[in-house]
Amino acid sequence: MTELDKRTHGRKFVRTFFTTPTAEKGVDDSAKKLRSAIGLRGMQAPDVWVPDNEDATAPNMRDEGAENIAEVVAEEGDEFPGEIHPRVVWHRDSPETRYKGFQHMLEIADPENGAVENIDGFVIPEVGDIDDWKKADEFITIVENEHGLEEGSLNMSVIIESGSAELAMGKLRDEMGKASNNLQRLFLLVDGEVDYTKDMRAITPTGGLPEWKELRHNTSRAASAAGLISVDGPYDDIRDVEGYHDRITANNAMGMLGIWSLTPGQVVEANKSPLPPAAGYWILDAGGRTAELEDEDGVQVYSGETVELEEEDGGYELEVAGDEYFFEDEEELVAELLDLLDYVPSMDDIVDSMEEFEAAKEAGQGAIAMTQSATVEIDGVQVDVAQDRMWDEATYQALMTPIKLFKDVYHNRPDQHDDLAELYSEDVVERALEVGN
Repeated sequence: MTELDKRTHGRKFVRTFFTTPTAEKGVDDSAKKLRSAIGLRGMQAPDVWVPDNEDATAPNMRDEGAENIAEVVAEEGDEFPGEIHPRVVWHRDSPETRYKGFQHMLEIADPENGAVENIDGFVIPEVGDIDDWKKADEFITIVENEHGLEEGSLNMSVIIESGSAELAMGKLRDEMGKASNNLQRLFLLVDGEVDYTKDMRAITPTGGLPEWKELRHNTSRAASAAGLISVDGPYDDIRDVEGYHDRITANNAMGMLGIWSLTPGQVVEANKSPLPPAAGYWILDAGGRTAELEDEDGVQVYSGETVELEEEDGGYELEVAGDEYFFEDEEELVAELLDLLDYVPSMDDIVDSMEEFEAAKEAGQGAIAMTQSATVEIDGVQVDVAQDRMWDEATYQALMTPIKLFKDVYHNRPDQHDDLAELYSEDVVERALEVGN
């Protein structure tokens, strides 16, 4: 493994990237929202808090916004449980905008303002090609030298909002670590799908955003290759909790475990979603849609209408999304149902399996079979199913990712210890912390 492949920052995972306006006009305290956000704790507090002195703040309030960031972080930054990364203005095509962002960084990082000890870095939006990334890095280096800070002490995160920025990610492995730059200060790669859509001149019939799955994949891949962390952009339908959860689930499957959060409610959802569930459950592929089975006294019950099952003389008739199948015996039916069923393991299940595999490995076994069984009920017909999964070292290492995430959260977020114990029980928490050591 090269040095670039290794995660080089204190946080190995970031689940939540929460932005807050830095100054608002016409209110008694223009920094009111900053004061509210920095007071968040537990599952409502993000892993990374971003006082947003760019899009979320009006242009004529940004000078005051930079002052507000310094003031609020100086007053309460010591107690904030996550990292603090202000977003400043920047634009690949505007020297004037870049200079303004530089001035704001100088203000925020000035030791005389008392905030810089709790400032972990800066978020740079609207970057272009790799030379533009180097300009931002150079400005941060100048800020550090101007204020007597150690070079590289301030991280840099960038928002991918253009085709040129997307292409630049492919050059990071060649550029990071060169003597001519401090790009090793890079921390997060954050997708900004709204401006990316504008830059790509994309059109959809509804005017909504494309999903940009390729962008998310490319960002996740670049982060993995360069030892960084990838974060998806904002999900602006803040009332659509299910849609937000589905987006997180899709992102997690491609290694993007972080997402932008616009409200404390989204922060809670994004903080919890990548973690294994407290209770395992069975799911059924109902004609291309996933249905979660309900546990009723130990029986896993499907209550939808897409899948139907009837026991007839001489066999079983199964209907899935209008397609009918007939099976002469239960063994054939079970084989078909196992193609439709899957089990989502709980934290306790994962820890149990890992402990069992570790014990088997210690005894000299390289692979063992794990069995998951259940009684499934569809339309009143009950069928016993069991699926086997072969565990070897590769399986074990793959399932270490959610455990590593949990450990990273536990280590970096002491304010969430009580939430985790309430979610999983103290016994499961203790065992999860021990497994894999």
